[in-house]
Amino acid sequence: MISRRNIRVKVMQLVYALEVMDDEKARKNPVQALSKKLEESRELFVYLLHFITQVAQYAEIDAKHRASKHLTTKEDLSVNTKIAGNEQLWKVLESGTYRKAVETTMPGSVDSADWIKKMYLRLVDTEDYQTYIQVDNRDDKQAEKDILRFIFTDLMLPDEDFLSFVEEHFTNWDDDAEMMSQLMPAYLQKSSAYDLTDMMGTEKWQFARDLLNTVLEKGEHLQELIKPKLKNWDAERIAQLDMILMQMGVAEFLYFDTIPPKVTINEYIDIAKEYSTPQSGQFVNGILDGIHKELVAGDKMHKTDFKK
Repeated sequence: MISRRNIRVKVMQLVYALEVMDDEKARKNPVQALSKKLEESRELFVYLLHFITQVAQYAEIDAKHRASKHLTTKEDLSVNTKIAGNEQLWKVLESGTYRKAVETTMPGSVDSADWIKKMYLRLVDTEDYQTYIQVDNRDDKQAEKDILRFIFTDLMLPDEDFLSFVEEHFTNWDDDAEMMSQLMPAYLQKSSAYDLTDMMGTEKWQFARDLLNTVLEKGEHLQELIKPKLKNWDAERIAQLDMILMQMGVAEFLYFDTIPPKVTINEYIDIAKEYSTPQSGQFVNGILDGIHKELVAGDKMHKTDFKK
């Protein structure tokens, strides 16, 4: 579930921490440090999913609370709890991987009670919710999924105050927000296709580990290919992130035979634009494109395992 783009960002951040911030803890075991960064993405996803389930289940809490009032109204006694029995919701709640993920990441340790109530009250005031509860049966399976997705995409994501709350507890929110916005709707559409105890998979974890190790172990060689292309640029004055991203890009050119060079270049252009200077995207594009063309012209694009 975790994207290669997100992996590249995590590797970039870790290499930066090692080179610029001199992170001693990460230096002792960089692969372990990378694994921890990627685990933070899983923890964030599980928290957001858990939050959605709690908002949906709050309908029953609301119904019991209102029914227990000393003086009740007709509305207090007729709270619709259809969403608490949502079929897709219960597929998630009864999933073995969801239960295990909740057990290991403990999303309930984040005190979200006030936000769960706020989000539920906002939900019941929406037209989408009113349309959902007006249908007595659950024949429309897509509607069951859509209302859960609505909580996430139309209530949670647009709420800046809620996102600030999330960021207080998950410092990786800014880096992972885009991925979360793509992963959550996909998961809610077909939760059975995902394993929440392993959101990486063997292939992507190998890519992450190998990319990190390649940049760390082959850094000097990668820079030897980059520096001649800098022309009038002073290598010492180039943004550190730009240099790291270019090393990662060249590493993919040389040692990752399943990744097309065009994909590599486009990925690092986008990351440079988002994380470095305003000119970094164009700069990284020019350097990587030039190196790629030179490697192709010199018949040097025969990718090999970096350990060799």
